[in-house]
Amino acid sequence: QVQLVESGGGSVQAGGSLRLSCAASGYTYSRHCISWFRQAPGKGREGVAVSEADGRKTYADSVKGRFTMSRDNARNILYLQMNSLKPEDTAMYYCAAGSQEYCSGGYCACAGYWGQGTQVTVSS
Repeated sequence: QVQLVESGGGSVQAGGSLRLSCAASGYTYSRHCISWFRQAPGKGREGVAVSEADGRKTYADSVKGRFTMSRDNARNILYLQMNSLKPEDTAMYYCAAGSQEYCSGGYCACAGYWGQGTQVTVSS
């Protein structure tokens, strides 16, 4: 059974940083596609970053240059380093994994299994 658990969310001022973590069990990050999504109030869920099985990483235009994904394959943990945070980054952030494509706003991420989410709030 695949289980994904996010942590690291919180409240920060604009311009600040957070690092989110996604710990997986029953799923090996080094072999499979894993993604970060977010959903803001009144908005649909959108993919923001993808770590593909072959090691390639992609980012949605809205976060490119500010967010960075990394993997700790030995510990099976996925990280999302978020810098220069903006109020519009406020959302519930989810990690996901699987082979199902989930596309929104011209950006596609992988999904199928979902974590419970961690809240990120950025104030001006």
